Amino acid sequence: MARGGSSFPNGIAGFAQAALRDRLDPEQIYSEACAQFQKIQAAGIQITHFDTHKHTHMFPKVLRPLLRAAKNCGVRAVRNPFVPLKALTFSHFFRRPKLWVRYSEVRFLRRYADQFRREADAAGLKTTDGTFGIIATGTMNKAIFEAIIGSIPDGTWEFVCHPGYNDADLSRIRTRLRESRTSELAMLTSADSQRLIQERGLELISYADL
Repeated sequence: MARGGSSFPNGIAGFAQAALRDRLDPEQIYSEACAQFQKIQAAGIQITHFDTHKHTHMFPKVLRPLLRAAKNCGVRAVRNPFVPLKALTFSHFFRRPKLWVRYSEVRFLRRYADQFRREADAAGLKTTDGTFGIIATGTMNKAIFEAIIGSIPDGTWEFVCHPGYNDADLSRIRTRLRESRTSELAMLTSADSQRLIQERGLELISYADL
């Protein structure tokens, strides 16, 4: 929530500007995060990690109160939203101009990657080495998936994706990720994808295993 405001910012562009211009109230972020963590925990659900919509916790002004809330609520891990920039070959970008926009955004935001790691370490929260798949959100297909899997270096990495079902409930939500959810689900559960993961010697884990 912006300083002096009475509602949450509407849209990622306005939120990012508020974060960069120090117009967000960290105590309100902290209080809201605690309320959400505690509501989930009160329902008997163990929280393995936290992240944020559109990965807004990459901004330091947002990250700090969230880390404080997570630590005080016993949440032990946080998503590392930063992407290795060479995860896709330029041939994929050339064929899909929309990916250039996402690539440019990700490249700009990487300026916060080192600070994110320092802040998470200082708060005592675990995280991964980074994420794959964010640049290809909404455009993921077999070729891009194979390119990503084939470029994952040693370490612990998260594959960010949006598999699901395009049903009546989803159709009522304002999102561009509808048909892509069904296609991603089919691709990720296919025998070819499972075989590729095995051939690469990748071990699938969850945040609870960090």
